[in-house]
Formats: sequence, C-alpha cells, structure tokens
Amino acid sequence: MSKLGSETAITPELVAAHGLKPDEYQHFLSLLGRTPTITELGICSAMWNEHCSYKSSKKWLKTLPTKGKRVICGPGENAGVIDIDDGQAIIFKMESHNHPSFIEPYQGSATGVGGILRDVFTMGARPIAALNALRFGEPSHPKTKHLVSGVVAGVGGYGNSFGVPTLGGEVNFHARYNGNNLVNAMAVGLADADKIFYSKAEGVGLPVVYLGAKTGRDGIHGATMASAEFDEKAEEKRPTVQVGDPFTEKCLLEACLELMASGAVIAIQDMGAAGLTCSAVEMGAKGDLGIELDLDKVPCRETGMSAYEMMLSESQERMLMVLRPEKEKEAEAIFKKWGLDFAIIGKTTNTLRFVIKHQGEVKADLPIKAMGDEAPEYDRPWVEPRKLARLKPEDVAAPNDLAAALLKITSSPDMCSRRWVYEQYDTLVRSNSAQIPGGDAGVVRITEKKGIAVTSDVTPRYVEADPFEGGKQAVAETWRNLTCVGATPIAITDNLNFGNPERPEIMGQLVFALKGIGEACRALDYPVVSGNVSLYNETMGQGILPTPTIGGVGLLPDLSVMMTSRFKQAGDVIILLGGEGSELGQSIYLREVLGREEGAPPPVDLAKEKLHGDFVRRLIRDRMVSAVHDISDGGLASAVIEMALPAKLGAKIEGMDHAALFGEDQARYILSARPEEAMEILSNAQDKDIPARIIGEVTQAADLKIGSGMTLSMSELRRAHEGWFPAYMNGEL
Repeated sequence: MSKLGSETAITPELVAAHGLKPDEYQHFLSLLGRTPTITELGICSAMWNEHCSYKSSKKWLKTLPTKGKRVICGPGENAGVIDIDDGQAIIFKMESHNHPSFIEPYQGSATGVGGILRDVFTMGARPIAALNALRFGEPSHPKTKHLVSGVVAGVGGYGNSFGVPTLGGEVNFHARYNGNNLVNAMAVGLADADKIFYSKAEGVGLPVVYLGAKTGRDGIHGATMASAEFDEKAEEKRPTVQVGDPFTEKCLLEACLELMASGAVIAIQDMGAAGLTCSAVEMGAKGDLGIELDLDKVPCRETGMSAYEMMLSESQERMLMVLRPEKEKEAEAIFKKWGLDFAIIGKTTNTLRFVIKHQGEVKADLPIKAMGDEAPEYDRPWVEPRKLARLKPEDVAAPNDLAAALLKITSSPDMCSRRWVYEQYDTLVRSNSAQIPGGDAGVVRITEKKGIAVTSDVTPRYVEADPFEGGKQAVAETWRNLTCVGATPIAITDNLNFGNPERPEIMGQLVFALKGIGEACRALDYPVVSGNVSLYNETMGQGILPTPTIGGVGLLPDLSVMMTSRFKQAGDVIILLGGEGSELGQSIYLREVLGREEGAPPPVDLAKEKLHGDFVRRLIRDRMVSAVHDISDGGLASAVIEMALPAKLGAKIEGMDHAALFGEDQARYILSARPEEAMEILSNAQDKDIPARIIGEVTQAADLKIGSGMTLSMSELRRAHEGWFPAYMNGEL
C-alpha cells in the first residue's frame, strides 16, 4: 500500500469551495499535522458542514428537555424511541430536504421521504405512517406552481410506491419562501421495545458491510449544498440532488428486518447525508473503534469513480452494518434473495483511525473521534428579537361584509382544503389508518384496541413576530391537535428551519424559538426525542420565515373513543371552551381581509393549555362530546366552518364581534355535545375554572347563521373551500 499523498493541490480557493472557513481549515490541519488529501478535505467538508455537525445550533439544542418516563432513546441516534406499553415502541423523526427540493422538486422531495423512512427502519422499526410539512412562495410567483406540482408528486411517488400511509401534514404559502421552499418529511415506525438497533459499533476485526443499492455520482456535496445560501446560480447545483428508487427501498426494508431478526446485526447506520463518510465515522466513533475501508469493494453503478466521489456520494437506499462474522453467509443470502448488493468493504479496528484505501493507495487516514468531537461548535452572536405591540380589537376594523370576509378566508391559499394534495398520497395502504388527513391529527391502528396519533404544526408568521411565543405555540398546537382526537401527547420531533445563523438577528430567532419550544415541552411533559436543523435557508440575502416545525406523537389507549372534528348530528349544542377571542395580531383575518401583517401574535399560557387539554381529553374518554376541534388559524368562525363542511350539516351561532369570530387566542376548543350532556360539561368546566359556554347549535339546514344578520349556504362555503387548489393548479387563477 503506497504512502499517503494528495494528487490534487489544496489551495485556499479549493478549501473555500468546500465550505470551510479559513480558521476551520487551520483547525483541521492541526488535527492532521499535515496537508490533507483531496479525499480527506472532502470528508472534512461533509462532516463539518452545518447540516451534519449542527455547529451553530448544538449549544442551544442541549437546552431542550429530552428525557421522560416513556423515552427509550432521545436525540443522538437515527431517530427517537418512545415506549407505548405492551412491549412496543414507536420510532420517529422529522428531517428537511429543502435545498434539493427547490433545485429538483420531484427527486428532492422523494429522496427526503426515502431518507426519513430509512432513519426509522435502520433502528428495527417497520414504518407505519408518514407526514410532510411543505412551505412554498406566494402563488403568483412564476416558480411556485412548478414547485408545488413536483414536490407533491415526489412525496406521493416515493411514499405510495414504498407502501406507507401519509396521514398528515401542512401546506402553506408566503412570499418569504419564493426563493427557498421547505420540505420537511416525518416518518413513524413500530418496533418491539426490546429489539431496537443502534449505530454504535462493537468489537475489533469485525466485518463492515455495505448493503442495498449501488453507489453513483448523484448527491455528491448534497450536505454541503444544504449548508449554504442560494444565489443566482442555484440551478447549477442540480447534480448535488440525489435520485431515489422506492422499490429498492422497500426491498431494503424487508431485507434489513429479516437480517435483524436473524441476530446477525451488531450495529447499523443509514447512509444519509454525506453517505459513506458520516455513516462509517459515526459507527466507529460511537464505539471507540477505528474503521478501515477498501473502496475497491464498494458496489458502483458508474465506472471510474474516485475515492473522493465514493466517500461523498449520497446515492440512496444504502446501509452500512457491522455484522457477526459467523452470520456472514446467512446475511449475504438474505440480501441476494432481495436482489440487493451485499459487500464486505472493511473492518473495525482498535486504532481510532478512519482509513480509506483505493486502488492500492491510502486516500485518507483521519482521527475518527476527533472528526466528530473536534468539529467546530459556535456560540454565534445573537440579538434579542424586538417585541411588537399587541393590536387591540379596536385597532382592527370589522369587516364591511361579514359573509364576504368568511368566503375570502375560507378560499384563501392557507385556509382552503388540501384535498388536491393529500388525495395524491396513499392514506390507506397497510389497512391500519383510523383517521386520514383532513382532521386535527392522523391516527394509525397499532392493535385492535390501541392507536397512535400523529400531527405536524407551526405558525411561521407567529414565530417571525415573536420567536419565543411562536416556538411555544408550535408545540402547544401539536399538543392540542393530538388531544382533539383523544390521544395523550407523549413526545415530539422538531425540524428547525431558519435563515443564515451568521446574521445575529437570525440567530436570535433560533435562540428564542428554542427557548419557547423548551419551555412548552417542559410545561406539557412532552419531551423532544429527535430532530433536525436546517439553516441557511436564504436566497440572495432574503431569509425564509423562521419555521420550527414540530411533529407530535400521541397514544390512544382505546380507539373506540377516538374523536373526529366533524359535527355528527343536528340538535347538538356547540360549546366554546377556553375563553373569548380578542387577539387579532398576525391573524388570518388581518392578513387576508385587511391586507395587514402586523402586531404581536397571541400569547401562549402553557398552564391553561395543559388544564384545558387534559379536560377535553377526559370529556372524549367519558364519551360526553360528539366532535372536537381546536381553534387556530382563522379563529372561531373558521373552526366552526371546518367542523360543519364534512358533515353536510349547518350551524347556528350567536352574533359576535369580529374579535370573537376571528381572534386566534390559544388554548381554545370548539366542542359539540348532546343537549343533555352540555350542562354537565359546563358545570365540570366551572369547577376547574375553565371558561366554557354554549354559543349555538348544529342544524339540519345546510347553512351557517351568525346572529340574525348573516346566513351563508354551506354549498357556497364548500365551493370556496374546495375550489382554490384545483383552480390554481389547473391554471385558472
């Protein structure tokens, strides 16, 4: 084996092209004690970029609550693991694929789904549900329709082919996403609690095995690209986008689960961001071992690939494992049966070195622990976000025409039906979907009796106006949505999408959003078990709205009392629980009807969130209510409309001022109940000091009546609600 040497001159320009700052490169040189090879420079670039190292956010992520009575494994592994009783565990995580999806929307979003599915089944779980949170630019922007079409097709194309039901998500539009859309993908899997697989390598001299699809040149520098802002040359980064094959991934799932059941697996790691590089280093470093790889043995689908290309490729549907030697033949037979590559490409060592060999030469020889432990970690300067003044109701004009205002809100891009989107997803595959998109949360059946609820939420305009309250609100809304279906919220994952952290005002948004998220999780006993940070979401210096997406998981111990949001029968009374509306700052009404984006968002009282949510959950489990929906975007009026539309019933509610109808005050719910149950509900609420009152009734007449002065037919509201997305995508708007 020839002596280590670089075939490429390492210049300052080359270092900068790899995303390393001069001081970072000098630190790398001090660890090496010599000039790196081009392969070593590429490895350092991959491991020390923002996407893989969390160098700007690590300090603040450590402040989040990550432990709880149900937490089996918190952050640090491929996904988080929570106990759901009966010897079962749920494994889940959310990750971003923002930059790739802007450059190549179909493959970018498809491989985002594929990557998060691998994170879940890498740990021994069979995926049982998927979600996605999508943000696009303003509908009138020339690229938005193309991005919506490609992203939705990619999400559906991969998830449907793989065979996992998509049970929830979000789609929003805002001009601040014009140059940088967001694609956040979440996956949830089911495993035996005593059969969880981790990435920590153990034992010296054991085979390191490459499994799955062949390596190609797609995705090289994908993680580095995801750690930089876009400029006018964004389209030139198309070769950094990975290409996915969901059918190969399905085979990989089955082969991995079969191999895990055989007892052959010691450690396993998905080849995700930075591919072979990060997977190998993470496995070795966690086990205090070295890793030696012979790239001549890596299955490649293209000829003449260099060590640099193989180590940085992000080709999809690949795994790296450390196997028990005596199980080697059995393992190989399993993968050959599934039509997948199986190759022993290296071994574990006791050297604490990461050694890469190719064509008779050592291409890299790095300190494996230091590459992770010594990665840059910054305490970046930040400024506290300025506080906006609260808008009083009298500061906001009432609508001249209430019916017109309701129709405009109901048909607006952020409030209209998402049916056009979710009907492209298979929501029923595997036949265990108990509640599909369109309600407060998706529900998947675990056993005949038990279920899991899943949801994804954030209100970016709130976070922009007040990152602390917006962070709290994102957590609280997932907690409410899980509560609305009758589930006990048990843990979250997060996907923190922000702009350039080198700008103190952006770093301040991240810091205060994390403070809010942490405070909410502690107050609600709702730990963070996994997550992802996506920074540098900017184009030409224009940052996105700060978007810390929260994915929540809840446990339904008894599916027979699962609740939905649609009204059930005429004659039920409608109850407002949680107080009157008064907060119009940053509201949908303010933006859509009056054309203003102003004021402080609604404050979040976490003690009230917990008190009110626990009360609602008890009403559901005592079978005292027939429908439940939380009040969020659009306020009380929109909540009532959303409950009536799918039921093909009407509603009559008392006359209210515009703040009561459109205020987005938190910790509030709309309930329907039989008249004979209503007085007991109100009495019980009063005993707990929870505001609750009857505001109307469900009617057989298919219209919405507010007081004595306004009547809108449900058919007109339905046309408004269902019409925008198809008309927009058909080019009619």
